[in-house]
Amino acid sequence: MLAVQDEVRAAFGWSVEDDQDSALALHAHMSAAAPYGVEDWAAQARDAALRDLVERCRAASRVVVVGAAATVEDVNAAAGPETIFIAADGAAGAVPDVFPLVAVVSDLDGGVHLHDAVQRGVTVVLHAHGDNREAWKNHLATWAEKSNPPRLVLTHQVPRAIEGMHNPGGFTDGDRAVCLLRWMGIGDDQRPWGSPWTVSARGPATTDPSQNWKKLDGPGFGRSA
Repeated sequence: MLAVQDEVRAAFGWSVEDDQDSALALHAHMSAAAPYGVEDWAAQARDAALRDLVERCRAASRVVVVGAAATVEDVNAAAGPETIFIAADGAAGAVPDVFPLVAVVSDLDGGVHLHDAVQRGVTVVLHAHGDNREAWKNHLATWAEKSNPPRLVLTHQVPRAIEGMHNPGGFTDGDRAVCLLRWMGIGDDQRPWGSPWTVSARGPATTDPSQNWKKLDGPGFGRSA
């Protein structure tokens, strides 16, 4: 799944240097003891947020990844006993408050639905890439002003290790969410998640769906259905 990142960049003519610059800048901003004045965003606190997310996903009977444009009806149909949800960015808007939304995987184009998820206290798996450097600066500054800023896990998409950040694989928020579950050790043998494209395809996010499909149809990556 990491090789796909290079293939998608090549297909779109995007620069790995831009992705790396954004990731390293985010790392620099988040390396303080209290990044943006928030102690809960320090490296140890982010590690704890990731551990808690892993434990919650492993304890669940099923984890459903809510794809880029899910409807409330899709999510209602996917719900069940001890089922939890991870949303791809603005798809969080399709998960009613009565259901346990445990994380949002986001490159920060989820609009109002992402901000609503933050209000719900959801962990944000915040992704840095070459096109969202100003977005993560602005979102973090805004969230830091809240009385209860969201817990954070930081991800990137470059072929090098960056301390305090992770590259689980994938390129869109939806496939990155599934890669994150695999990276956590939640695999096919356990089958705890719903297909990201089973719960998907109409809606709330501000992402361009045609571009996401192009990413998923690129070299080495077929639609999952």
